[in-house]
Amino acid sequence: MDVIKVSATSRSTSVAGAIAGMLREHGSAYIQAIGAGAVNQAVKATVIARGYLEQDSLDLICQPLFTEVEINGQERTAVKFLVKSIERSVDVLAEVDAL
Repeated sequence: MDVIKVSATSRSTSVAGAIAGMLREHGSAYIQAIGAGAVNQAVKATVIARGYLEQDSLDLICQPLFTEVEINGQERTAVKFLVKSIERSVDVLAEVDAL
């Protein structure tokens, strides 16, 4: 599966569109970010993608993890998000709204 790489300068709406497209097509997506700004954009994009999926009666779940990547010969720690689509449920929405 392709990895959606997010930087601090990525447009969150564009990344959200890519996430929603991957979830519609494959049911899951990996998002990778290195650095606080990139992680911020990735999280915002995931929230926006959740809104994009409403019309398809889909919701999403997200599992964050650390991974090591090599950039220019140097090993860096990245945050990788595994995002999966699930069927939207009224019960899930009620629980989220209660928080």
